[in-house]
Amino acid sequence: MVIAAPASSSGKTTVATGLMAALAARGDRVSGHKVGPDYIDPGYHALATDRPPRNLDPVLCGEERVVPLFLHGAAGADIAVVEGVMGMFDGAADSAGFAGPGDPGSTAHVAALLGAPVVLVVDASRSARSVAALVHGFCTYDPRVRVAGVVLNRVGSDRHERILRTALEDTGTEVLGAVRRRAEVHTPSRHLGLIPAAERAGEARRAVRELGALVAASCDLDAVAAVARAAPPLVGEPWDPGAAAAEAAGAAEARAGSRAPRVAVFGGPAFTFGYTEQEELLRAGGAEVRTVDPLSDESLPEPTDALVVGGGFPEVHAAELSANAALRSEVAALAARGAPVAAECAGLLYLSRSLDGAPMCGVLPADATMSGSLTLGYRSAVAVADTLLARAGTRVRGHEFHRTVVEPRSGPRPAWQWNSRGGEGFASDTISASYLHVHWAGNPAIASRFLRAARAHSEGMSR
Repeated sequence: MVIAAPASSSGKTTVATGLMAALAARGDRVSGHKVGPDYIDPGYHALATDRPPRNLDPVLCGEERVVPLFLHGAAGADIAVVEGVMGMFDGAADSAGFAGPGDPGSTAHVAALLGAPVVLVVDASRSARSVAALVHGFCTYDPRVRVAGVVLNRVGSDRHERILRTALEDTGTEVLGAVRRRAEVHTPSRHLGLIPAAERAGEARRAVRELGALVAASCDLDAVAAVARAAPPLVGEPWDPGAAAAEAAGAAEARAGSRAPRVAVFGGPAFTFGYTEQEELLRAGGAEVRTVDPLSDESLPEPTDALVVGGGFPEVHAAELSANAALRSEVAALAARGAPVAAECAGLLYLSRSLDGAPMCGVLPADATMSGSLTLGYRSAVAVADTLLARAGTRVRGHEFHRTVVEPRSGPRPAWQWNSRGGEGFASDTISASYLHVHWAGNPAIASRFLRAARAHSEGMSR
């Protein structure tokens, strides 16, 4: 089932995460998914379900991969809960010529691709009988999307709940629950949304348990499970990282008896932005993947053949990252030796000379600072030259999500170009660093190209 809402900040994450935790607590095997490129909500889903976080994004991965990725992520689960994004019909801004329900990448778009019933979360804090008109509109706006029930959120009192339920009787839409206003159940936020679960592990686990208890007490879980069971069967095969990696490689590239390349992937509280399928593709391609937390680990695994530095909030941890001079020195030395290094957004900042004046790795001839404006949105990008991750002319869909600025914006060989300003980021045969987040499941050739470089470096170092 898909958890949607009329608008952002209606309580989708509260209800979706709470449902995952409540259903899991009663013994169901629950799979959590998030519509769109969001990295933070899936971290809370993972705590609620004890399964890897999963995203479903037809813009980044293509419509044809949504069902396979869903089947892959939900394998072995009894119930899959898909949290939507923004308002139910809101998605990519450029929807010219798009014939699907809602905008491309919207909650409605994904619900239609999955054929999944929708549970609509309505913020009822400032409405009474008018809620019926709102729900009726969402139920009838597009017949390709089926709203199977409503969860009323931020209900003020018993009387308020009775008014809302009575009003909704005429719409024929089942009320699955009514969640009261509870200030003590809170997931704190900052400039880019919720604080990632990895940054507040103890508090996050407690918040997820409280959300589960709140939703269990406020919703009819049997009725919710019945909605999920009413979803039609899906036709298709699960996405297979091994098959995707093999197809992208074209032919087996690992030489008999050669050592599997070891790839270090940054993680921990400062680097929480990454898609689960990225590491699955690396492992399926023959790599040994090791996680490195630059806030606590002072060295890279020995040996390290390649490095992936994803996104996150390094600006929050700039002083600690800078203080770990031993690791910064190792990263700089690794890059100088020609080991492949792929960096996105936070990784771009970490590889720069400085971040808000704090020394970073100095791999890139650039400096990063916080800015007063948010840069956010999908990007259609092209590789303007051969780089570590792509051949010249390769087109990808990615997204930006940051409040920082890097000067200069690009090097002599940019990583990508996605607007009229020219190139973005820094690239070479062994380095790719830019603000662009790319979902490797939608572009498995990137993983193949990166692994080819890692393998070549590993073999070169062993001679």
